[in-house]
Amino acid sequence: MRLVAEAQLARELERAIAAGDGAAGAHCIHELWMRGALAVNIEAALERLWRSAAASIPDWLPMRHIEWLGVAYEVSARFQSRSRGRSNIYLVLLDYRDSRAGDYGVYVGETRYPIAARFDQHKAGIRASGSVLRRGLELLPGPVLHLQRISRADALDIEERLAEALRAEGLRVRGGH
Repeated sequence: MRLVAEAQLARELERAIAAGDGAAGAHCIHELWMRGALAVNIEAALERLWRSAAASIPDWLPMRHIEWLGVAYEVSARFQSRSRGRSNIYLVLLDYRDSRAGDYGVYVGETRYPIAARFDQHKAGIRASGSVLRRGLELLPGPVLHLQRISRADALDIEERLAEALRAEGLRVRGGH
């Protein structure tokens, strides 16, 4: 979608919303997001897509606008695993709207569980990070889709270095042990 003109992208988004096509709509919104579209436009598009196609929206599309999502994609893309395995890297959106340090932060984690199951464990208080238990809003699987089913050694190394790299970009980061 990077090569699609802005007007065509807008038409494709409208078609997807009208057809209730969550996958196509998600790709359009994601591309607008990566192009730096205004937050209000992304929020409105997300709301309309969720109303028309909630059941078919892919898990990797966040439910709300996150200003730094493009940065998370760029930083995460720098990391590659050398070998396959059973470990997964995951990101969780943290809610800091009650503080002066910005609206959102991110938790970086590593697990052998499916990432949705691990998020549910955090929220249930099972081996939970306090920041995810108290502030976790949703998973952000998109930026780390390529870091699933990797070796444990690579996952532990990438978890730490990814957290450091996101911090270096100015994000509020937890986890990354």
